[in-house]
Amino acid sequence: MSTETVIPGLPCRHLDDVLPFYTALGFEVTYRQERPNPYAAVRRGGIELHFFGVPQFDPADSMGSVVVLVPDTQALYDAFAAGLRAAFGKIPVSGIPRMTRPRRRQGTPGGFTVVDPGGNWLRISRSADTRDGPDPSEGRLARVMAAAARQADAHGDEAAGIRVLETGLARHADAPPAQRLPALVYLAELRLRTGDRDAAAALLTEVGAMELTADDRHALAADLATAAEVAADLSSR
Repeated sequence: MSTETVIPGLPCRHLDDVLPFYTALGFEVTYRQERPNPYAAVRRGGIELHFFGVPQFDPADSMGSVVVLVPDTQALYDAFAAGLRAAFGKIPVSGIPRMTRPRRRQGTPGGFTVVDPGGNWLRISRSADTRDGPDPSEGRLARVMAAAARQADAHGDEAAGIRVLETGLARHADAPPAQRLPALVYLAELRLRTGDRDAAAALLTEVGAMELTADDRHALAADLATAAEVAADLSSR
């Protein structure tokens, strides 16, 4: 049995930038020092991360990336989301820091991404190596969203994700509202991430005007919650 342990060391500008964020996610600060150099460690279950402070560091330039494999991405997302709402009043969906919601991704295991205040990416995926694409019964826009998520969430190429979604929405303009709404909400999130606040607001207006049945609203609860998070992000800036 292997006994090796790997613990990533990630950069940040100041320890006080990242530690409150990780505490909100449910991590425990297990070590901290300021001299001779800023250094800290956090742990949550089997996830352990170390951070070193570099005052001149720009989080936007960070290339720090960690793959985290978990058996249930939705359960971890829900725990992270509850902690962020309790600590900060909302889930940040754009800028640094931010957190995406769990989505299926074309050709790769589904999951979500956390970008911490140091600009480091935590790529959370299911530990089972599966490629679970949308079921055909969900409609073609579900496949469009999976392709967009691979570009925007997994690769960080929001512009490519936007192109995929806009093309798909135009091509499948006759799709029922219950199938269009998730794609429109995701597109609003990506528009917000790229700084196009007017486009994001217009998409949310379109979402709000959709006629949905009670069953639709129940099935789309997660997407409607994401729309509310995007709206909260828009109103806070």
